[in-house]
Amino acid sequence: MTLTSFRRFMAKAAILLQMAVVVLFVSCGGEVSPQELAAVSAKGYYEHLISGEYEAYLSGVNMADSLPEGYREQLLTNARQFMARQKEEHGGITGVSVVGASTDSVAGHTNVFLLLSFADSLREEVVVPMLEVRPSEWRMK
Repeated sequence: MTLTSFRRFMAKAAILLQMAVVVLFVSCGGEVSPQELAAVSAKGYYEHLISGEYEAYLSGVNMADSLPEGYREQLLTNARQFMARQKEEHGGITGVSVVGASTDSVAGHTNVFLLLSFADSLREEVVVPMLEVRPSEWRMK
């Protein structure tokens, strides 16, 4: 197993773990809306980004498993550069929380609103469009 395939495996394992937590919650009697599932997924992907787990973050992009290898490497480089820039400008991103989510039935996706917290006490809200690719499995658009 190569290092790249191992990273992909670990990224998929992390996604499955997130889904298992949601399934466990639902099986215990809690009702989880599609917006909540999308929000948990988006937050999880951004937590991977913040932790430097770029493969796991990229696995959250819709159709990431079918990207050409060169383009995939370019996206990973972009994620690394983004985090380096945030560290340089704001001391890094220290946390992510869900503000809300709303479904756009016309566009066919759910917008998840995340609040990024930075080391210099700056906070920024970002919108992450999410697609339900399979029942209860969400990816970033």
